[in-house]
Amino acid sequence: MGHVVLFHSAYGLRPAVVTAADRLRAAGHHVVTPDLYGAPAVDTIEAAFALLDQVGEAAVLGRARAALRETPPDVVLAGFSMGAGVAGALLAERPDAAALLLLHGAGGAPEAVRPGLPVQLHMADPDEYPPEPELGRWRRAMTGAGAELSVHRYPGVGHLYTDPDLPDHDPAATRQTWDRAIAFLDGR
Repeated sequence: MGHVVLFHSAYGLRPAVVTAADRLRAAGHHVVTPDLYGAPAVDTIEAAFALLDQVGEAAVLGRARAALRETPPDVVLAGFSMGAGVAGALLAERPDAAALLLLHGAGGAPEAVRPGLPVQLHMADPDEYPPEPELGRWRRAMTGAGAELSVHRYPGVGHLYTDPDLPDHDPAATRQTWDRAIAFLDGR
């Protein structure tokens, strides 16, 4: 059984995040889903960015760090969109992390990657977050740093396609994502 900290997107701690955590728990993993905002989740991208601005990046990272205090050093850092960025940002502080699971967004700086770090990314194809040129630079930098990177792209779906309560939702891509993510975690 692995330990996973699953960070939510800019929308907040939505039911889709709780459902994802339950899915991972059913596969035998211990999962923590911290509320990085301390406020109710929202339903639009505009409201999400407004809420993120209101709470502030420093508070978000502070809450993320607090959630990690009670986890083992070899925790899996995981996140949705903005949460993928949070997971990646905390990688430098968690050098013994078992893996990095990124959903709907890239995260992690190459200088924080230890050789052989398993990293799995799931994204829409195309996806505006991040733009393709930026994603290409990130991929090259992560593999150049020694990450064992696997990237899964899902053509024709929206950015947050795993959230059934958003217009981006795609059931087939969601099933495939969770099948791949669970297999990835089971190998840790």
